[in-house]
Amino acid sequence: MKAGTGIPASLAAIFSSVATIACCLPLGFAAALGAAGASAFWTTLRPWLLGLSIVFLGVGFWQQRRAAQCDVRGRLLGKLLLWAAVVVVLGMVLFPQQIAGFIADRF
Repeated sequence: MKAGTGIPASLAAIFSSVATIACCLPLGFAAALGAAGASAFWTTLRPWLLGLSIVFLGVGFWQQRRAAQCDVRGRLLGKLLLWAAVVVVLGMVLFPQQIAGFIADRF
């Protein structure tokens, strides 16, 4: 991954926003991770993780702007991933229960 393309920040934003729904997944998921108290732990961290996701998105947009000024290659993939991260983070902020229910039903 090239520095300045925004890809690392986009991936970090996606990961931290997806981590916020760990509290809503079935107990089997928590047991598979080996953490009986994972639900309580992730619930307390949820606001911080969502805030971290938004910070990472800001860093990603800043890196994209800087990459455009420096004419760095690979900006298209970085832009696509950054906007995908925006969609994931907004989904986690606006519809956390629906997304958790969807994932719990499918897996």
